[in-house]
Amino acid sequence: MTNLQDFIRNIRKPVRLDTDYGFAAVGLDHGHINSMCSSLIEAGATLLYVYDRDMKKAEALAAKHGAVVVDDIRRIYGDDRVKLVASAGIPNERGPLGCDVMRHGRDYFVDKAPFTTLEQLHEAEKVCAETGRKYFVFYSERLQSECSILAGYLLEAGFIGRAVNLIGTGPHRIGLPTRPGWFFEREKYGGILCDIGSHQAEQFLYYSGCDDARVTHSAIGNFKYPEYPELDDFGEMHLTAANGVTGYHRVDWYTPDGLKSWGDGRCYLEGTEGFIEMRKNVDITVGGGNKLYLTNADGEFVIDARGTTGFPYFTALIRDSIERTETAMTQSHAFAAARLCLEAQKYAIELTGRK
Repeated sequence: MTNLQDFIRNIRKPVRLDTDYGFAAVGLDHGHINSMCSSLIEAGATLLYVYDRDMKKAEALAAKHGAVVVDDIRRIYGDDRVKLVASAGIPNERGPLGCDVMRHGRDYFVDKAPFTTLEQLHEAEKVCAETGRKYFVFYSERLQSECSILAGYLLEAGFIGRAVNLIGTGPHRIGLPTRPGWFFEREKYGGILCDIGSHQAEQFLYYSGCDDARVTHSAIGNFKYPEYPELDDFGEMHLTAANGVTGYHRVDWYTPDGLKSWGDGRCYLEGTEGFIEMRKNVDITVGGGNKLYLTNADGEFVIDARGTTGFPYFTALIRDSIERTETAMTQSHAFAAARLCLEAQKYAIELTGRK
């Protein structure tokens, strides 16, 4: 097998594309829209238009990237230079907007969670098939984490053998004063497993190498914030892939103020020949995040993943949109992750009786 350090040094990082690929931003309700737009621009795209109900938000994003603010989405649909619409709107509005975008002949790039109901997912699948357009999803906890990307490369190259089990944790700081009203309304945000649990579902499918999976157990609860009865502040799910890989995933809104990051996101990947632990956002008491710990027959390794991989998803997304390929993420994978977290949320509601 290739030496670990040699393997890492030889990873090819993404290169900015020379293209006139134009896109628009519609729906700026979640802050992820900023990194979505910046990452597309860094990959070679041009932000042409911004549209949102909040004019101040729209003007700020447009000014940052030299785009034009519009007060009618039809102006975006009327410009053939716009190949894709990016959105981080209110979660329950994301699916319907995506279908509208695809029916108008554009590809769609949406923040997680891409849907809040299974009905929205089924409609998007139908519209994708009818129009031939693409429904890209921004699962940022893997796609913008170099240690998570590097772990995938190391798994594929055989450094820990075949994947057997995944343990993922996605704690978040709640930041109550900054949260809009929809954050506390289940109909609008979908529930904790639908929302931040979607990251965990996507990672499980990616590292297991299988898009066919089922929920074997899930649960939700509100243990800390009774004043917000529709808020889930805790969620967990057990998943099993058709190839036998299993996973346990926990998400919550309990990150204490003393932590340097918004959450101590971790992922532990067990293989037949070794294991990997990803400390994504912070390595507590030690330093910053993007640390990868690997143990196999050759020894114990600590890798600072910063600068090792870059973020290849965004250049691949643009190429896929232009060339009609599926190299960034297959459509089936994006939809399978959405389905899994929606099913986990539904099962947990039925199990716990939370409405």
